[in-house]
Amino acid sequence: MTQSPRHFVDLWKLEAADLRAILDDARARKAARDGWPMGRPDADKPAEHRTLAMIFEKHSTRTRFSFDAAMRQLGGSVIISNASDMQLGRGEPIEDTARVLSRMVDAIMVRANIHEDLERLAMNAAVPVINGLSDKGHPCQLMADLLTIEEHCGPVAGKTLAWVGDGNNMCASFIHAAPKLGYRLNIASPAVYHPDLVDLARAAEQQGMVATTHDPREAVAGAHAVITDTWVSMGDTDHDERLEALEPYQVDEELMELADPRAIFLHCLPAHRGEEVTDEVIDGPQSVVWDEAENRIHAQKSILAWCFGIDLTHPPVGREI
Repeated sequence: MTQSPRHFVDLWKLEAADLRAILDDARARKAARDGWPMGRPDADKPAEHRTLAMIFEKHSTRTRFSFDAAMRQLGGSVIISNASDMQLGRGEPIEDTARVLSRMVDAIMVRANIHEDLERLAMNAAVPVINGLSDKGHPCQLMADLLTIEEHCGPVAGKTLAWVGDGNNMCASFIHAAPKLGYRLNIASPAVYHPDLVDLARAAEQQGMVATTHDPREAVAGAHAVITDTWVSMGDTDHDERLEALEPYQVDEELMELADPRAIFLHCLPAHRGEEVTDEVIDGPQSVVWDEAENRIHAQKSILAWCFGIDLTHPPVGREI
């Protein structure tokens, strides 16, 4: 019987042990190639002879470049297409696209407008499907964020993370992973842009330590990491309303002073400086946003390896001198 593909679509559906293994593998792979040129493949080339299809319904910088670089470093290759360039953009059923691409590539990464479309693709694909972003979550970015936090703060279990601002898809991914990896998540958002209530209820059922408040100062107090995101995302039509409601949630130096003295600041980018974060914070000594951006490559390499069924319990082949 053919084994079902390993999809990386919804973090809350995955096992805690798998997420932990992905993070540990990402750290090991990053260390193993320290000092190498970006285009040099990893010594073990676990994706050699494999091809990743990348489909973009939304514009992208970090997702496009990081997945391309990740597959190259794993020894594989990519095929990139905007959805509008495909028959998908002319009304071909998602189910048919899934069946066709399953005969042509080894995995599919989609940066999607609608999460349900990703689920339909995964249900009908015979190869792994990876959520590169949807309106319900951004799991690949989440793994890069946790990798960055662990690099600077140690194991994430037991740490307090503060999310400040819009309770968007990125916030959702932090909620999804909280019960799996054992961190406390404090969320500060205005009532009108609160996190998804289903996500919060599920996290509570799974004994996740997730708390919500309307006061950013309360959320940030003593936190080991302070995280925010842009207030207006692609597709949002209520620009002025968002800016007005979220103005009290700007991360500035005064807010950062309430966090742990060694706290770090994260933002998945692109940032709207002067809105959700000030220049002094994003360019300041507590900011790790550039490490965070680079870590998209390393986290996604391990996500891909997991999807391909590579054994992550053993460290990757070490550096070749």
